[in-house]
Parts: sequence; C-alpha cells; structure tokens
Amino acid sequence: MSSLRSAISFLGDIVASPGGAIGLVLLAILTLAAVLAPLITPQDPYDLARLSILDSRLPPGTLSASGYVHVLGTDAMGRDLYSAILYGLRISLLVGVSSAIIALGVGTVVGLVSAYAGGRVDALLMRLVDLQMSFPAILVALVMLALMGRGVDKTIIALVAVQWAYYARTVRAAAMVEREREYVEAARGLRLGHMRIVLRHLLPNCIAPVLVIGTVQVAHAITLEATLSFLGIGLPETQPSLGLLISNGFQYLLGGLYWISVCPGVALLLTVLAINLVGDRLRDILNPALTR
Repeated sequence: MSSLRSAISFLGDIVASPGGAIGLVLLAILTLAAVLAPLITPQDPYDLARLSILDSRLPPGTLSASGYVHVLGTDAMGRDLYSAILYGLRISLLVGVSSAIIALGVGTVVGLVSAYAGGRVDALLMRLVDLQMSFPAILVALVMLALMGRGVDKTIIALVAVQWAYYARTVRAAAMVEREREYVEAARGLRLGHMRIVLRHLLPNCIAPVLVIGTVQVAHAITLEATLSFLGIGLPETQPSLGLLISNGFQYLLGGLYWISVCPGVALLLTVLAINLVGDRLRDILNPALTR
C-alpha cells in the first residue's frame, strides 16, 4: 500500500509542472496507441498479402478500393500510413526501452564494481569506458550492424554497446562519493559482505542520477535507431520503424508527396519530445538544487 502511495505521489510531482504534465500525457497516449495498434488500426502493414500496389502513394483522406479511408495516406508500398506509424512506433519504443534497460544494467554493474574495488580494477574498467566513449556512437553502431546484419535483436545489441559507458561513468561518480560516507565505513567495520554493502548501501544512493540518464538515453536510442534505419542499416523492410518509414518517403519529398515522410517524422518528434519533457521533470524532482 505504501509503495502505491509513493508511486501516486511521484506521478503527482511529475504532473505538477506544465512541461512534465504535457510530456507524461503525450507519452502515455503514444505508448497506449502503440500497444493497442492491432486493435485501432485498419490494416496490418506487415501482412504483404493485404497490400495492393493500386493503393500506393494515396494522399491523406483518400478512400481506397479496400473500403476504408486512409487518414494519413499511404506509402509507396500501399501501406496505410496511420497503421504503419503505430506499428513502427511499437518497434521504436521496444528497441529504445529495451536497449536502455539492458545498458543501464550493464553500466550500473561496471560502475559499482569500479568504484567499490578501486585500484587497478577501477583503472582498467574506466579505460574501457574511455575507449568506448572516444568513438562516435553512430560509428560504433554502424560497424556492429554491418558485421551482425539487420534485425531488431541485433539493433538492440548495437545500441547497448554504445550506451552502457554513460551509465558506468555516472554510477561510478555517484558511488565514489557514497563509498567515503560514514555508514559505508561502519558497514565495513562490521565486516559485512562486499555484495551486501554494494547492493544495500551503494546502489540505492546511485539510482537518482541513473534514472535521469535513463530517460535521456531512451530518447537517444530511439533517435539513433531511426538514424540507422534511415541509412538502411538498422531494421529490415518487413519490420519498419519510424526511421525506416521516413527513409521510404524521403525520395518523394521533392515530388510533393510530403505525407509519406513528414507524418512519421512528426511521430518521431513527438515521441522524443515527450520522453525529454518527462526526463527534465525527473531531473528537477530528484535534484531540486538544479531548479534553484
């Protein structure tokens, strides 16, 4: 019961700010629409048997031969763009959230071990972090996907490889401060196990900055996946994400068929904007000194 009250209170703190309220409502709408896509869309864009070349590149509001109105028009393959955007949003959110969670877990473990062990272990792990962060994220992801091939799972692996170092450095910085606190010294004096000290004392006090970084990295992962798919490296044509939908319509922009590329672009913009608004509000709640 107390955890439920804490969650409600936390949500109340988020919506107390106009930016946080807008971001949370917008993110909830987009997430709910993506989850319910099979129920609220007129077409399964992945079902090639239901696509017709006669319906390709129809403008928004056109009644097709299938008997329903294409609210946002169709793309070059004859897919209903409204349906394709919601299905693509599902994949973009899946890739972004999954890669951020896995990277958070890996980076948190590395950061805690580095801060608590110190010495050569700390130096070795931080040199690995420095090495990873010295390369542009898009370059690392491009090389990995070029070696592994296209696919949702491979894209998630590539995004984890370029994100974990941010969490590791953040967790290490927070854990280094907590390691010198009196309660940690007292736990060591009582000869508590290293695992217990790390999990019971260091980890809970490193959660706040990691949550803020996590929201930013979700938006960054979605944008990076869209960039990779736009370049034709990320997801296959049979599983279009928002980036791939934008790429498919890019060549038709100069021909006046703006909706094929602009509508997925607006969906991507709103998704990243909502996540960033919620992340900014989380930062203000977890670190009030920044707002002052």
